[in-house]
Amino acid sequence: MKRAIFMIMSVLIAAIISGCSKEPTPEERFSQYVKLWNEQKFEEMYDFLSEKAKGSITKEEFVNRYNKIYKDLEIDQLKVSYNKPKEEREYEEKADLPFSAKMESAAGPIEFDNTATLVKEEREDKANWYIDWNTTYIFPELGDGDKISFKNVQAERGSILDRSGNGLAVNGTAAQVGVVPGLLGEQKEQTITKLAELLDISEEQINKAMDAGWVKPDLFVPLKKISKTDKGLHEKIFVMNGVKSQMVGAREYPYGEALSHLIGYVGPIYADDLEKLEGKGYTATELIGRRGLEQVLEEQLKGTNGIKISIVKEDGTVKTLAEKPVKNGEDVQLTIDVVAQQQLYDQLKGKAGTASAINPATGETLALVSAPGFDPNEMTLGISQNKLKILEDDPLKPTLNRFKRTYVPGSVIKPITAAIGLESGKLQLDTAYEITEKQWSKDASWGGYKVTRYSNVVGSINLEKALIYSDNIYFAQAALGMGQDNFTEGLKKFGFEDQPEYLYPIEPSQIGKIDSELSLADSAYGQGQIEMNILHLAATYSPVVNKGNLIKPILNMKDEQGQVWKEGLVSPDNAAALNGMLTKVITDPKGTAHNGLIANNPLAGKTGTAEIKEKQGGKGRELGWFVAYNPQSADMIVAMMIEDSGSKDVVTRLKEFYELRLQSGM
Repeated sequence: MKRAIFMIMSVLIAAIISGCSKEPTPEERFSQYVKLWNEQKFEEMYDFLSEKAKGSITKEEFVNRYNKIYKDLEIDQLKVSYNKPKEEREYEEKADLPFSAKMESAAGPIEFDNTATLVKEEREDKANWYIDWNTTYIFPELGDGDKISFKNVQAERGSILDRSGNGLAVNGTAAQVGVVPGLLGEQKEQTITKLAELLDISEEQINKAMDAGWVKPDLFVPLKKISKTDKGLHEKIFVMNGVKSQMVGAREYPYGEALSHLIGYVGPIYADDLEKLEGKGYTATELIGRRGLEQVLEEQLKGTNGIKISIVKEDGTVKTLAEKPVKNGEDVQLTIDVVAQQQLYDQLKGKAGTASAINPATGETLALVSAPGFDPNEMTLGISQNKLKILEDDPLKPTLNRFKRTYVPGSVIKPITAAIGLESGKLQLDTAYEITEKQWSKDASWGGYKVTRYSNVVGSINLEKALIYSDNIYFAQAALGMGQDNFTEGLKKFGFEDQPEYLYPIEPSQIGKIDSELSLADSAYGQGQIEMNILHLAATYSPVVNKGNLIKPILNMKDEQGQVWKEGLVSPDNAAALNGMLTKVITDPKGTAHNGLIANNPLAGKTGTAEIKEKQGGKGRELGWFVAYNPQSADMIVAMMIEDSGSKDVVTRLKEFYELRLQSGM
């Protein structure tokens, strides 16, 4: 009996020992390997490799190769699958196990099926299964001596066009200036000195470029891109021995300064840009919108680069793994009339100012000007620090975009004040005030503060005379009569503090603080804290010629035309009356814009001179304003402001603008 029990126990112990020392199956080992692979734990994966595999690649090489390939190809969502069979098989020395791999790459999805070979090996007196790894485990087509090719196919940047299809920002060419060292000859030092001066770069920069390791005497060494149209510079540069050029791709801005603030320019992409834009397809060699619409429309203009991931075999044949086709950027067509834009810019030359032109029926922005401007071609090709400093130190501030800012409007706001008063019922077309003095204050509660008028007409002043002579006292009294609430609500109806969606970000016009009779009176004739942007100003005159509706400005030709921003601001009768009064501002010999009279071509409009000063009685900076349009066929309302200038100068310049358009049949 004891002997039988002993034998049974021995059998059980042997079975237990046998079960505990059972060798791992190849399926179990490969499942462990796949788990590490999905987690991209390449160092631990290496420990599963066979002796033969380890003999072909070191651990460091193995880990680095996987990391580099997965990083370079932007491998994501890796999923390696091995479905362990339900029934175990018996393997002796070798096992072939099928698996599949799926992943996302920079060029799109990559997936493949393959077979893993595992071999049984004795290590430290223990048998186990190991992966007989080779490069085909990364990709089946990848041989040991093959290379992976990652090609970025640059998307073509979309163009920015005017309403007629004229290119405002296009893909063109520039002259890449450089030297061929072996051709510089005996005058090498003098040539370098002169070339550095003409290109506005340092001699050190030229010498450093020529000392690069790849440079040979007969090779072209690029130095700087310049405009292909700068013939004067070309004539000075290319007469020197050894100085050559190559045509290279470049962004071109055919209308230069006139559109510099609106269109902007592209420039190099920097490290912090790449960090912010990670995953959006940018590379360190690309250009990116740096200002204006080039920056605003960057995503639309850029497009999507194409990417092709391939395996280049040792014999030169190519096997494509994944390919994402290039998608070129979209062209954007603006409502801008480049002729009107250029003509308005020319009228502002030598001055600091801004101008806008809008079609009051459609809302199309025909011109949006800030002056002075800068050369966007020079900016995108690489402006020197010397020239940049000259721009920054210029008292006219050519890098300041004035059309996106707001300014004190002065008397150009008076038609708006009149319309608000008429529609509120607090002002009538025949409302008149007896005005006999140059200055006026309501009563002693105003202290020493007085409203000053610029006209010398005395007696009964009605609305028509007040607009013709631009009488501050009349509008101050009219605003007091309509009250703060009526006036403020009226301004909001005219779009103040409510900039609608617009392609280019512009600061909305502001009412500011109106908390007293003094601030109400001042605001009524465009002083106080009232501020307007130049585009909104032009739009606020549209109700006078647009059946009482305030038009919504648009800049993109794709946008719906004729959108009403605010409806029914002025009745037809009041609009017609104001239209007639604004016509007399020019036709009346005593009108403030009479110097804008053009024979056989009617104009209507309103002048304004805003003064920015520290205290009453002192002399401050002046802003000269003028808004003008043809009252008989209003297809364009033009607003212009010039800094440090009176309205008379602005009227003269806008008159010349309209005369030029008449001469050209526009």
